[in-house]
Amino acid sequence: MARSVVVIPARYSSTRFPGKVLTEILGKPMIMWVYERAGLISLADEVIVATDDLRIFNAVKDFGGRALMTSGSHQSGSDRIAEAALSLDCDIVVNVQGDEPLLDPEAVDLCIQELLQDPGQETITLRAPIRDVEELFDPNTVKLVCSADDYVLYFSRSPVPCVAELADAFKKRSLSKRRFRSSDITFYKHVGVYAYRKQFLIRFSQMAQTPLERAERLEQLRILENGYPIKALLTESIMKNVDVPEDVPAVEKLLRQLYFPQSP
Repeated sequence: MARSVVVIPARYSSTRFPGKVLTEILGKPMIMWVYERAGLISLADEVIVATDDLRIFNAVKDFGGRALMTSGSHQSGSDRIAEAALSLDCDIVVNVQGDEPLLDPEAVDLCIQELLQDPGQETITLRAPIRDVEELFDPNTVKLVCSADDYVLYFSRSPVPCVAELADAFKKRSLSKRRFRSSDITFYKHVGVYAYRKQFLIRFSQMAQTPLERAERLEQLRILENGYPIKALLTESIMKNVDVPEDVPAVEKLLRQLYFPQSP
């Protein structure tokens, strides 16, 4: 059977939240939560953190995880995991973001299973319905639109598709949750998980950055701009990530509900 490895790219110098992967969440660094959740992915043979920072490397070693040092010059997480993949004996590489402490292992298993079952697929990712009005218009939440057979048409930090009446109502602060949820359109957010065939990941990392990628600051657009498909499987899981410090309390609340449901 094909061997699958989860690689978590982790850098210290995040633009919006420096050092966020080491931020303490319920008494543990966030990278530890992500590592432990990734360890529950049943189809993954190993979990590794790929970093360019000794603080992160040592933190992972301290809690008993495996970490690899990578170059500090990478422009994206996918480029970082591609470097790590060169030294790994595997067929499938799964990119799990270091700011996903609520990662759903079963959803990631679906991505791996899709690659195992369909040799024609190169890249699989996840999408989830947007339930919150603010999230739709938050540039830190990446949106996407898909074809009827689940292939991504476009990723954007802007709301896509653009529904003019909703956008106008939001600008006027008159867009109610009820009106948003009754819209004929279901909006989707991108969940930052990718399952790649190893050889495609390496090929992807060698492609030059593309105009849309630079404009949106989204590395996955490089794949689409070069004519390769990305399939986005639907998940209903709540996988809230940490983009900015203000996200930490909400994530802690969800983790308490997940791990300590009986607590007051």
